[in-house]
Amino acid sequence: MKRFLPLAGVAALVATLAACGGGGSSGGSSNTTTSTSGGSAVPNPIVFCSDVTYPPEESYPTPGGQAVGSDVDIANDVAKQLGSTAQIKNTGFDGIIGSLNSKRCDAIISGMNDTAERRKQVDFVDYLSVGQSFMVKAGNPNHITSLASAAGHTVSVEAGTTDRDFLAAQSDKLTKAGKPAIQIKTFPKDTDAAAALKAGRVDAYFGDSPVVVYYVSKDKSFAVGGSPIAPIPIGIALRKNSPLEPKIKTAISTLYSNGTIKKIVDKWGMTNAVTLLH
Repeated sequence: MKRFLPLAGVAALVATLAACGGGGSSGGSSNTTTSTSGGSAVPNPIVFCSDVTYPPEESYPTPGGQAVGSDVDIANDVAKQLGSTAQIKNTGFDGIIGSLNSKRCDAIISGMNDTAERRKQVDFVDYLSVGQSFMVKAGNPNHITSLASAAGHTVSVEAGTTDRDFLAAQSDKLTKAGKPAIQIKTFPKDTDAAAALKAGRVDAYFGDSPVVVYYVSKDKSFAVGGSPIAPIPIGIALRKNSPLEPKIKTAISTLYSNGTIKKIVDKWGMTNAVTLLH
């Protein structure tokens, strides 16, 4: 989810994002001061775990620079509503809930789908609804426009995501119907999964619709394959019974009522790829 990257292609994006910079500050610094909001302490800064390899929601536009994206903007505005500041801590997605629950951060904002399985481990404050899409080579040589048409093809996806789990479940349904399975290749970073399509190692990439729209906008060798699939809410994840949960819920409501969420969505080119919740 980025705007300012004059990329020649995803390979350049991967090289840029591979360098771990800090967004709004990064790393393992602890909360040292507090502010008050609504009568109880709020960390300052509020540390958000985020897998900063997922443009336009979160990415590093320059090596060693600060994280940018729609999620980063939302984190900053939520923190501002609570009289605090936001700090983005770059965290691999497959271990991000563990990092939250071991108190390496105060919350997660990372395009995370709010699912029943994840709610067993964390609480959510939802802020957008996002579908999933296929990304293919320009011209769509393999004619991949739906889950059914992906049968028998190799598709890349980021490890540890609900995108991967959803794709695997749909592949099982296809095989039970007597069709070929979707050959799923997982990668530790979303940008690596996209780069695999660029390199011709897979037939398609599968990810959240805003990410697909972003990649296509930056590299005309890519195209969107079909319409968004199975929209689901994404939310800020918090430890169970966190005192921040009601405060962040109020902050998100305020950001909707004052038009900030819509402005952020428009700013990052996500208008046709997400659904507002209010």
